[in-house]
Amino acid sequence: MSLTDFLPKDVSFTIAMALCAVAFVSGTARGFSGFGSALIFMPLASSFAAPRLVAALLLVIDFVAALPLLPDAWRKADRKATAVIVLGALIGVPIGTYFLSVLEPVTTRWIISSFVAALLLLLLSGWRYRGEDHAWLSVGIGGLSGFCSGLAQTGGPPIVGYWLGRPIASIVARANILLFFGASDFFSMVSYATTGLISRESLMLSLIVGPVYAIGVAFGASLFGRASEKVFRGICYVLIAMAVVFGLPALDGILR
Repeated sequence: MSLTDFLPKDVSFTIAMALCAVAFVSGTARGFSGFGSALIFMPLASSFAAPRLVAALLLVIDFVAALPLLPDAWRKADRKATAVIVLGALIGVPIGTYFLSVLEPVTTRWIISSFVAALLLLLLSGWRYRGEDHAWLSVGIGGLSGFCSGLAQTGGPPIVGYWLGRPIASIVARANILLFFGASDFFSMVSYATTGLISRESLMLSLIVGPVYAIGVAFGASLFGRASEKVFRGICYVLIAMAVVFGLPALDGILR
């Protein structure tokens, strides 16, 4: 069996290699800084292949990569508080998935690029919610993050900005975030599977791209403590901005 046997009919060997390159860069960002993988991967990968395919691809490879982190997160998290936010994701993920499944690919790409640009501005602003806890707000944040995850696997910034601003220990905040995304990704897996977004093609492609993504995550993690986090985060922001620009449908003539 050759490498091309794993590729969907609309994905050439060249496109597969481009997806691997993007996966390595986005995985490196994830491994070092804990964020940025979807914000880099989705705009760029969507310029090479259908948004529905690359969203399902990223969901599968990231879900598998995150599974080993969940048992420890379960022990350390504030499970009651996390459950409230997860309730929002239970509502938001299917809505985002629905739009991903029915929108035209070009329209989806414009939305993804716009979303990622807005989320980048959120990251650059350093926003942290420091107000009082309200159940309705927690559900709303979870719903927004779930919607972004269902549509484009970009639900990180809202939930991270919310949890890191809470007056709780950082180890608990990190565990809450990991546990939330474990649940959100599970909802996305179910939602994507029932709408046909997770297909044989996306699973086969994940066997090629997944290991490259995992290598990127491991490489990024190995850099942590050796490189300046401030400098590396700055590089990540620049990469996200470039992904937004070069992922715009209007620039397809440049990329292809």
